[in-house]
Amino acid sequence: MAAQPIQTVLFDLDGTFADTAPDLAHALNQTLAAHHEPTLTVEQIRPAVSHGGKALIELGFKISDSNPGFEPLRLELLEFYKQDIATHTILFDGINALIEQLPLLGISWGIVTNKPGWLTDPLMSALGISDQACSIVSGDTLAQRKPDPEPLLYAAKQCGIAAEACLYIGDAERDIVAGKRANMRTMVARYGYIETDSHPADWQADIYIDHANEILDWVLKINNTSLASTLHAH
Repeated sequence: MAAQPIQTVLFDLDGTFADTAPDLAHALNQTLAAHHEPTLTVEQIRPAVSHGGKALIELGFKISDSNPGFEPLRLELLEFYKQDIATHTILFDGINALIEQLPLLGISWGIVTNKPGWLTDPLMSALGISDQACSIVSGDTLAQRKPDPEPLLYAAKQCGIAAEACLYIGDAERDIVAGKRANMRTMVARYGYIETDSHPADWQADIYIDHANEILDWVLKINNTSLASTLHAH
């Protein structure tokens, strides 16, 4: 691990920061029902959520993106999703407390997601926390998206922090690949949307966690400080 203390924590959005699976599952089921296809349970849908609308259509309709009907279905799904984007979506347990504590420690936070901006922005706005983030980078903010490191480097720049002083947290291999390429420390959120045939241990992240409550402990450990002394200093 790099010697620099962590000054910014960047999060993937779906499956790391916010539990968006219930609303995305509802959108998929609305799309399936509209085409007289059998609906699925949230448990069946949940692991595919991190991979976006494409993965959801593949799961629900059992077709690949080479099918001419694929793209209209994907767009229909996203329209349904936008209508109810934050009905059941909540921050993962521990995230709310974390983003309240980080600024007290002089640490900023931001979001780097592959979700398009027309979905990211209304979601963050509905969650009421857009103005707290030092950067929100969506899948279409730049020409590149994860696993390319460019969105992460862009976020670090927006936050005014060197990439080496950032921690990137995600629940998919592309998150860790992007983080490593950006020269950031990387953390796998094992509580996220990880498919049963995925092997997070092979992703070679710096840190693995099972609950968002562990994030602050790791940041303090890396920064070689205690919560009390840091809060006192600030």
